[in-house]
Amino acid sequence: MSQSPSTEQGAPAHPYRAFAMRAGLGVTVIAILLWRYDARPIFRILGRERAAYFGAVVVLYVAGQAMCAYRWQLLAALLKVHGRYSEFLAYTFVGMFTNLFVPGLIGGDTARSIYLGRRYGRMGEAIASVVADRGVGLIGLFWLAAFAAVFLNFAPIPSSVITPTIAVGAITFAGFLAAPLVARLIHLMPRPIRRAGGIVTPYLHHPATLIPAIALSILLQVTLAVGQYFLALGLGLTVPLSLFILCVPIANVFASLPLTLNGLGIRESAYLVLFGMGGMRKEDAIALGLLWFTATMLGGLTGAIAFVTTPAPMLEG
Repeated sequence: MSQSPSTEQGAPAHPYRAFAMRAGLGVTVIAILLWRYDARPIFRILGRERAAYFGAVVVLYVAGQAMCAYRWQLLAALLKVHGRYSEFLAYTFVGMFTNLFVPGLIGGDTARSIYLGRRYGRMGEAIASVVADRGVGLIGLFWLAAFAAVFLNFAPIPSSVITPTIAVGAITFAGFLAAPLVARLIHLMPRPIRRAGGIVTPYLHHPATLIPAIALSILLQVTLAVGQYFLALGLGLTVPLSLFILCVPIANVFASLPLTLNGLGIRESAYLVLFGMGGMRKEDAIALGLLWFTATMLGGLTGAIAFVTTPAPMLEG
């Protein structure tokens, strides 16, 4: 069905407007934090970071993306899309690089879907695998955060933070167990939900097949926590690793909300509260969040190699 010229001309502006709003909100939150807690000591703290630790964290982040590529390959194989790991790795890095410059959360996911779908002529399965990959990543995050909230709350973090974290983990676990029932009931739901749920129905019918991918997601979240622990060591901070295993997943739950660019400002605010409760100075917590944001941006830039060298698959026929 054709669209009116006004619709065609107006549509592209919305993603860029949303992108600018999210980036602006993140920068505003950071500016408020720097003003509130004085930017000068924070910048001095940033200057203390040892290059070897920072470089190791960038490498660790990139290695985590390689783990994500393997997780995606496992999920695609469940839909009989059997590609080489090198292809999934390249497409993952293309998506990672695309996310730095394309407005909206789905920029990189769209790129991954297009590359894989066109490569094998199975666009529906490619989209489903990418949606499942995103969902499985969130499940791993929520479960690890809930586990840490129950068993690693040595800080202690107050119940106002712990209780919602455990609740989200419990709800997602219940949803995981009920997935086959949900799959059978999708045809009874409203059309928008029915269409969205239909994409991942094959996964819902057999949730046990997702366990290896979920385990990789949990391992990835632990790796991210270890990376930020290394950043703290580079700053000369003496903070137990268990505090990072507790605080980083909880902070990532908040940072995963599509409010700012890559969680900028949200993550730093969460660190300020969570690590502050664990005894870390506020300036150190803000500096740690800024260092992690910088490390992930630099890690994302490594995807430029795949972006340039990976040929975009063309539609057949």
